[in-house]
Amino acid sequence: MACGVNFSTITQPRPQPCYPSLSLSSSSSPSNSPKSLISQLSLVSNNPCLSLRRDRTLARSRLRAPNFKVLASAKKPEPLKIMISGAPASGKGTQCELITQKYGLVHVSAGDLLRAEIAAGSENGRRAKEFMEKGKLVPNEIVVMMVKERLLQPDSQENGWLLDGYPRSLSQATALKEFGFKPDLFILLEVPEDTLVERVVGRRLDPVTGKIYHLKYSPPETEEIAARLTQRFDDTEEKVKLRLRTHHQNVEAVLSMYTDITVKINGSIYKEDVFAQIDSVLTELLEQRQATSESLAAK
Repeated sequence: MACGVNFSTITQPRPQPCYPSLSLSSSSSPSNSPKSLISQLSLVSNNPCLSLRRDRTLARSRLRAPNFKVLASAKKPEPLKIMISGAPASGKGTQCELITQKYGLVHVSAGDLLRAEIAAGSENGRRAKEFMEKGKLVPNEIVVMMVKERLLQPDSQENGWLLDGYPRSLSQATALKEFGFKPDLFILLEVPEDTLVERVVGRRLDPVTGKIYHLKYSPPETEEIAARLTQRFDDTEEKVKLRLRTHHQNVEAVLSMYTDITVKINGSIYKEDVFAQIDSVLTELLEQRQATSESLAAK
């Protein structure tokens, strides 16, 4: 026994399993199929010290991975970036709720940001509060920085954003552009002035629950609630017309920045019908974006 191996202890090799044929689209020749390669696992020498390990290594070297063509998966479309504008009582707040519920966009309101910053006692909040306590308008640079910081948050970047009622002036729109924020769509809710005046003048607030009622379109449920309703000091016909005039002047200036992406929506109909118009536009925009993404991935 030249190699010192006790052949009496060596068991017979187990029969090789049969492999089903593989229907793979590759460049491998039939002679390199798993079945034919395994059949080659035999002792090629009479030297009993040789093991099957060498043959297995040889077989593995011949079992090359199929030459598959890997297709690039379609890249996830960029999230939506939407601005929405509307006069007081245009129903903008309601439409913002419906949009965010369906599309998952982050709702960003400059007014809400301002109140939150003041409540948190941040640097921007403290500066804004100083102006408000003096009865002055908060400077654009403070509000723009608040909006900028919110739009750069991870949730806004990942899910997209809905900027509510901002920018309100050309200078604000210009500042956002300089920071690199460009919307995909600018939604403008259009409602006749006489309808807006009627909506505002009839509006009432329940100081207990914070719920908004309208004497004509959404009256209070009970006499008790009706008795405690209050009206905002500026919800009068004279003051609302002044606010509307200011709004129209500002929005015209803002629209000059977004002429090519502005969509005007009839906001004088039922809220469900208003949303149906907006929904149709957003759905079409997403479909176009998805088609573009898939087309690029296929190249």
